[in-house]
Amino acid sequence: MLDTIFIGLSVGSVLLLVALGLAITYGAMGVINMAHGEMVMLGAYTTVLASIHLGIGLLGAIPIAFMVTALVGYAIERLIVSRLYGRLLDTLLATWGVAILLQQAVRLSLGLAFFGITIAGLGTGLQNVRVPAYLSGVISIGGEQVSLYRAFIILVTILLTLLTWFIMYRTAIGAQVRAIMRNPDMAAACGIDVKRVNALTFAYGSGLAGVAGVMMSGFKTVFPDMGTPMVVDGFLVVVTGGVGSLMGTVLSAGLLGQINGLTASVSNDIIARAVIFAVVVTIIIWKPSGLFSYKGR
Repeated sequence: MLDTIFIGLSVGSVLLLVALGLAITYGAMGVINMAHGEMVMLGAYTTVLASIHLGIGLLGAIPIAFMVTALVGYAIERLIVSRLYGRLLDTLLATWGVAILLQQAVRLSLGLAFFGITIAGLGTGLQNVRVPAYLSGVISIGGEQVSLYRAFIILVTILLTLLTWFIMYRTAIGAQVRAIMRNPDMAAACGIDVKRVNALTFAYGSGLAGVAGVMMSGFKTVFPDMGTPMVVDGFLVVVTGGVGSLMGTVLSAGLLGQINGLTASVSNDIIARAVIFAVVVTIIIWKPSGLFSYKGR
């Protein structure tokens, strides 16, 4: 039972890393970023490439993946998303197109480079990342054997969630993000550089998705389409918790992760996913704005 709970927590932790970025960007910018899942994929491939070309392990790949995906996210916001604010469906279509382009770029390995080293031979083949020896064992808790790597995923997620909370509620940039979430026009009238804050917010959310990709590469096969279901799961977490609510995102990720882990342990992953969709639909019918949505005026 303890191992099943840890599996649910680790799944919920990956969902949380994906959903945190979506919660911030959708809440602050009103953008449906369908390319967010591809940031997960890029983070996972960055781990593969760091391991192959630079000899860097999974732990060392975390900051590299964060920087790579944050820069990609910043470029997407500056070049495409910034021109589409206030056009919700257009942002969905545009970022969906970006997602397809990123997938094809990885498949074809066209013009990609990693710190000056040309990427060749990625193609459509499946990739695997070796978990370091110090994270591949198990630990004993109350007589139960728990995967050390899954415990590591939970720890990384807790640290990044606390960092996100600190940025959002204890820094000037976080206060600006929250002001934009409430009323972007009023925030701009008060002197906040909305364009700059939006770009940094988008980059930070993309970086968190990249770290989620690093975590996933340790227990799942890496392939170009791996991020597609993640963006759906991320939006399920955001909608369930309440758009723009950090606490709601954390709790809904834990709830859906545990439901997935417990259901999969007694049946299979397909049934678990069906149960999650049923729970999300029920919550949306009960509370359309999510469990912990902002109160309007």
